[in-house]
Amino acid sequence: MPLRSNAREASGRLTDSFPMSTTPDTPRPRDLGEQPLGRLMAERGLRPADLVSASTEQLTHKMVARAVRGRRLTANTMGKVLRAWNLAADRGDVESVLFDYVP
Repeated sequence: MPLRSNAREASGRLTDSFPMSTTPDTPRPRDLGEQPLGRLMAERGLRPADLVSASTEQLTHKMVARAVRGRRLTANTMGKVLRAWNLAADRGDVESVLFDYVP
């Protein structure tokens, strides 16, 4: 038996029998506004490309852009951005300095 199933309504629209959100009444927001990372990058004159090139992991420009914009990141992506920031800026910051939320 599948853990998740889709059913079609009479209108032809797909409906989920199990919502993706852990709290269906109040889903977590995805857009959290500009993050402190964006301000810190501007102060140091860093661009997303600087973080991507400093990273020793697979970090993309899109991941960095999403981090700056405030799109909710996974813990893994947040860690990659943090480690790239610390390498590019030669600092030892923690997640709470760069982001206003926890994954």
